[in-house]
Amino acid sequence: MNKIYHLATCSTCQVIIKSTKILEKGFAGQDIKTEKITPAQIDEMKTLAGSYEALFSRRALKYKEWGLKDKKLTEKDYRQYILDEYTFLKRPVVIAGKQIFIGSEKKTQDALQQMLDRL
Repeated sequence: MNKIYHLATCSTCQVIIKSTKILEKGFAGQDIKTEKITPAQIDEMKTLAGSYEALFSRRALKYKEWGLKDKKLTEKDYRQYILDEYTFLKRPVVIAGKQIFIGSEKKTQDALQQMLDRL
């Protein structure tokens, strides 16, 4: 299934959704604040991304608030923090078949747009 995991209140996510017209291309959208990520979903993301750390956002305010920047986190920790607190998922995450696009960096978004243009 083609899907985008995003945060409805995140202006960057909304700009990406509008500019790529991803929902119009048949991708399902999941607002991770109102519809929590399931263990099966995070495990699928990890399989495609290679690690839970690749999915983890160190920009989340709670990363510093919870003192996580001073801890050595394991893959198990990254997984659990993402499941416990939606803001720890680097977003948006787009799954298109066996491809995954994580975050809002320009190179990631350029690759996403190229993939969408081929649909």
